[in-house]
Amino acid sequence: MTPQRTNPKIDAYLSEGCMRCRLGGTPNCKVHSWQEELKKLRAILLDCGLTEELKWSQPCYTYQKRNVLIMAAFKDYCAINFFKGSLLKDTNGILIEHTQAGRQIRFTNIRDIVEMEPILKAYVYEAIEVEKSGLKPHVEKNPEPIPEEFQKKLDEIPALKTAFEALTPGRQRAYIIYFSAPKQSKTRESRIEKYMQQILDGKPFYK
Repeated sequence: MTPQRTNPKIDAYLSEGCMRCRLGGTPNCKVHSWQEELKKLRAILLDCGLTEELKWSQPCYTYQKRNVLIMAAFKDYCAINFFKGSLLKDTNGILIEHTQAGRQIRFTNIRDIVEMEPILKAYVYEAIEVEKSGLKPHVEKNPEPIPEEFQKKLDEIPALKTAFEALTPGRQRAYIIYFSAPKQSKTRESRIEKYMQQILDGKPFYK
């Protein structure tokens, strides 16, 4: 495939951060912790012929305007997330379930990315073929029970209920799993309060 040109919006992302929280534009932004790794991943993805765009404040890589994967920085790692990763064969056993359909590959140093470059390209090419085929992952709607504390908020705040129902099933599930994890009701309530605005803004779950 012919390498694609770089997108100035991704240059800004790498220099300023994703700007999704108060740390954006500061040296403490998580994007700055993984500069070398993100730049190497970017080069690999562009070399596979993908087009880079800025979606959901993150570098998103597309094939013929269809989302293939997204690149992200977290506190303890950076990663690429395949939107239809559940359809990939994962012959090397490196995919981590992120959502029902999404699968993630995590990195904690530049050395691993360099060593894995041929494998990563093989996964990207496979993901492109999935897009060409038109296959869609099987996704169940809200397979996880909604915790009582969150259901109460949905009932009390119609706008929150509307916003949550507008999310994709995979994104709904990610929130539900995170909200349900704590054993104590107080902790569940705290998590819900923290992420309510993120849901109202129509954003996917991220820590």
